[in-house]
Amino acid sequence: MATNTQVPAEVRPPGGSQPGRTHRPGRMHWHSRLRQWGPGLLLLSPSLILLAIFVYGLIGWTINLSMQDRHTARPSKGFVGLDNYVNLFANDISDRFVHSLKNLAVFTVVFIGGTLLLGLLWAFLLERGAKAEGVFRTVYLFPMAVSFVASGVVWRWLMNAGTGENAGGINAIFEDLGLGFLENPWWTHPNWGMAAMAMPAIWQLSGYIMALFIAGFRGISHDLREAAYVDGATSYQLYRHVLFPQLTPTVLSALIITGHMSMKMFDLIMSVSGAQWITEVPAVYVWQTLLTSDYAKSAAISVFLLVVVALVIVPYLVHVNRAEKRS
Repeated sequence: MATNTQVPAEVRPPGGSQPGRTHRPGRMHWHSRLRQWGPGLLLLSPSLILLAIFVYGLIGWTINLSMQDRHTARPSKGFVGLDNYVNLFANDISDRFVHSLKNLAVFTVVFIGGTLLLGLLWAFLLERGAKAEGVFRTVYLFPMAVSFVASGVVWRWLMNAGTGENAGGINAIFEDLGLGFLENPWWTHPNWGMAAMAMPAIWQLSGYIMALFIAGFRGISHDLREAAYVDGATSYQLYRHVLFPQLTPTVLSALIITGHMSMKMFDLIMSVSGAQWITEVPAVYVWQTLLTSDYAKSAAISVFLLVVVALVIVPYLVHVNRAEKRS
């Protein structure tokens, strides 16, 4: 009598495999993921390796150096923890680091406010259909093509502190126009020199912010405009209650871009004023500290700036990522 050796369907392994063969879905899933991501990772591996070494590797090295007792060209004497960071605020000569932070705060506020206001004003005028719009866009965007070093040299002459017969640059123009009362020492003023230092940066980057706002205006649906006009809205009401609120993401992007750029402003300040106490910011302080071979202190300042920039950018990136997932 023949014996039926067929395995019942209810005990048969999934996928029709024969008894005695082990089914390992995890391994198959790993192989499929490898086939999917492997070629891309292989192509990106050179860039990833260079990024890991020369960006994140050097950041790690700088963090480690900032916690060492290495204030000369000689090797480190040992690990000191956060003492170098504490000394920036407690034991720095003449509170130099705190002074540089105050200068940075003044520069950042004036720079961000000026670029946003001018950029929005120019975008508003061009958005309303100005003639020769392309020419104006080119004129406003042209300063971006100039390096900070080149523009800084020109602005150093424009903001000449001389007055009267010794006036030069902008002060000379005021003198010729009979507006001598407007002459001032510009960046050499002990109280608001950093506010004047922001003028070249505003001139150079307000065109870029204008381009962001123009893109924001052009991205607003025309249906909103037509609906507002149908409801009897005036031009003021249209911009105040319909269009400007739609620019909130653009304003946020402009704030992040200009904010982190102001914290890293080095070449422009050095080109205009050089290493001066009046206009010293943390980026300039790092450079001057390196010249004295105080590597641990310069590393501590660099890490502090990195943390500040991260506190500005990371929340924005998280917000943008969540907004993209919701949409």
